[in-house]
Amino acid sequence: MKKIVFLSVLIIFVSKLIFAGEIVVYNAADLVYAMEEIGKLYSEKYPKDKVKMVFGSSGKGYTQIVNGAPYDIVLSADMEYVEKLKQQGIAISEIKPYAIGRIVIWKRKDSKLNISKGIEIVSDTRIQKIAIANWEHAPYGVAAKECLEYYGYFDKIKSKLVLGENISHTAQFVQTGAADIGFLALSISLGKKLQEQGEFYLLPAECHNEIRQGYTILKNAAKDSEKYATAKRFYDFIQTPDVRKIFVKYGFVLPGEK
Repeated sequence: MKKIVFLSVLIIFVSKLIFAGEIVVYNAADLVYAMEEIGKLYSEKYPKDKVKMVFGSSGKGYTQIVNGAPYDIVLSADMEYVEKLKQQGIAISEIKPYAIGRIVIWKRKDSKLNISKGIEIVSDTRIQKIAIANWEHAPYGVAAKECLEYYGYFDKIKSKLVLGENISHTAQFVQTGAADIGFLALSISLGKKLQEQGEFYLLPAECHNEIRQGYTILKNAAKDSEKYATAKRFYDFIQTPDVRKIFVKYGFVLPGEK
């Protein structure tokens, strides 16, 4: 009987070693390509940890989290959302900035539109549809709208705007031809597929408010010690030099740097 009890304890102990904590990370949609590389790098360093990635608009992610969605970490494209989560007691770690986003105008390579005209391209009479993320909940949509207002184009072309649920969805409009041009995150435009398919113009940073992006551990991670340990490892990993290099590769500006 003692042998059976000992064996049971041993099996439980070994199982814990084999199956490390599993976490779900909610990412702003502009991270879809960067996080693919970051996730792979993390898995190589911590092969026993399981990390599930979810992508969407920062505003919708915030709403889901407030309503009890079981996410353990959130990386938001809008620092204000994570600050609100901290105020509501849902964020349980220090809120840290991880990147500052940039916005571009993107077109397909088979389009005859002249992307080098920059923001002036929106006044081209050949353009019927312009893709933009929904500014009600997508930070890059807010920035795009601010740029259009800054240059005095918003009211002139608002009837041509088609709204994407997030920045990835917005990119699909232009990729498929449902829109002639689109306002996209630089990080999306630097993905291999979009680089092959199109061209972009980087809009001046001064035409919109800074796209400050931040992240935090959420209280759902504290439900289990193993889960929290994994969440803390991933949280710390985001600040490592190798991860910061990936952010730079995809056009993000690192906080405190030019």
